[in-house]
This record gives sequence, C-alpha cells and structure tokens, in this order.
Amino acid sequence: MTQPAAESPFDLAFPQSIATYPTYAEAQRAVDFLSDEKFPVENLAIVGTDLRLMERVTGRRTWGTVLRDGAINGLGTGLLVALLFFLFFPGSTLLLFVSALLIGVVISVIFGAVAYALSSGRRDFNSIAKTVATSYEVLCEHKVAEQAREMLLRLPGARAAEFE
Repeated sequence: MTQPAAESPFDLAFPQSIATYPTYAEAQRAVDFLSDEKFPVENLAIVGTDLRLMERVTGRRTWGTVLRDGAINGLGTGLLVALLFFLFFPGSTLLLFVSALLIGVVISVIFGAVAYALSSGRRDFNSIAKTVATSYEVLCEHKVAEQAREMLLRLPGARAAEFE
C-alpha cells in the first residue's frame, strides 16, 4: 500500500534525514549548495528540532509601569482614531484630535489597570519570548535522499559527522 501524496506544501511523502546542523544558517547553506548543484530542492525541507521556549525578563511590573504602558498604548490608539476622523471628516478641529487622543489614553489605562488588578500579583514582570530550535535537520524525499547525501559530501567545509 502506498502512502498518499503530501497534503501540505510542508509535507514530504517519505522523508529521510540527510544531514543535521547546529544552526539554521548552516542548514540553509547546505540547501543553497544543493540548489547551486542543480539538485531538485523541491524534495527538501529544513526542520528545527528540539524546540525550546526562551523567555527574557525585561523588568518588574508595578502600578507605575502598568499605567505608563497603558498611556503609551492609548496614545497610539488615540492617534489612529484621530487620524481616521481627519480623513473621513475633513472639517475636524484640533479639539476633536486632542479628544480622540485623551479618550484612547483613558480607555487603555483603565483596561491595563483592571487587568493588572485582576492578576492578583501573579506574573509581576514583563518579558519577551521566542521559540528556538537547538538543531536543524535537512529532510529529503526518499527517492533522491542518497543523491543529496553524496552531493553534500562535496560541500566546502562539510564534516562527515553531520550527515545521517
């Protein structure tokens, strides 16, 4: 029984690992090399493996920072609303512009304060997060996997240990 054709552009029907690299740039270099060598690269995929969530704490959340951040976000929202008023109502006054800014700030500060109060002191810090892979595997359709492995052996600076 045969496996059905790939249903997504990210799927390969019968993938085999042909090489593993510690960085995405190195995996990309290998695929670029194969492309330069006229290999049918539509049979390849680069897959990040051993994913990790990295979170960098950027600061403490206090009432002061919550209110400040709410005001800054509200300025952006208010500015957008004010600009829309000027676009669709050309006779708008400066008072309307300032009012839209103030309303945006007040609403954003209120929402930020309510959310912070409801958190009851949990997660009193700000952070940024990203998902990173610890290695990158180049997968290839089984029908041309051996050809790809052989070609990668000619990649300048290639190490035999990185090939499957």
